[in-house]
Amino acid sequence: MSNNTTEPLVTRLQAYITDHQLEPGMRLPAERQLSAELGVSRSSLREAIQQLISSGMLVSRRGGGTWIRQQLAPWSEQRIVGPIRQLLHDDPDYRYDILEARHAIEASTAWHAALRATGADKEKLQFAFDATLKLKESDDPDLAAQADVRFHLAIAEASHNVVLLQTMRGFFALLQSSVMQSRQRMYTQPAIFARLTEQHQALLDAILAGDAEAARQAAMQHLGFVHATMKSLHEDEARQARITRLPDNDTRNPKESD
Repeated sequence: MSNNTTEPLVTRLQAYITDHQLEPGMRLPAERQLSAELGVSRSSLREAIQQLISSGMLVSRRGGGTWIRQQLAPWSEQRIVGPIRQLLHDDPDYRYDILEARHAIEASTAWHAALRATGADKEKLQFAFDATLKLKESDDPDLAAQADVRFHLAIAEASHNVVLLQTMRGFFALLQSSVMQSRQRMYTQPAIFARLTEQHQALLDAILAGDAEAARQAAMQHLGFVHATMKSLHEDEARQARITRLPDNDTRNPKESD
């Protein structure tokens, strides 16, 4: 296919991303769905996506779809994300260090957001929160997890502190691959989802009211719950994995082998 044919589709794909408010860290719809929405063949879509990957707007993950690339500042990538990514590669349990660090960082972003959020910031926060509610009955926990990320990043943006915002973006980029399965499972269990919604509501209300201390406390309580829940889910997954690795004869009654 010639570039003259592909370039308009690239422009349309960029417009789709903007119109659907897909932000860094969010995943594009499945190829079949996206080609149907745009009214193009899947081969044409793949070529357009590849161009946006080459330009740095998108990133493809093996077995994980195509995502809007996090546009991190060079210093954030070099001094925060890069070194921590290597730690996670060497020992995945460093994910819990990241979750602990989020306690301090998000308590700070919530505090400053309550003091500094503009009218436009508050509208974006309300929109991001409403998006998490719309996905309540969704059968796609990945989209629900993305909506959660957007809500937290909207708070960081409302803090008007670029260091906190870039650090938050870097953390979510790292957590996306290391704990995404646990995050998704949080949205398949109604009791957990209800708690998350209550905590998000309390956090939103405090920021909209300009109550910095209440916002800080709400963030701390929320992150404590997320940390404990994700650790429990991860331990359950690890336990199930160990069970599946048991030799068949380990689960039989010894008398059966006589």
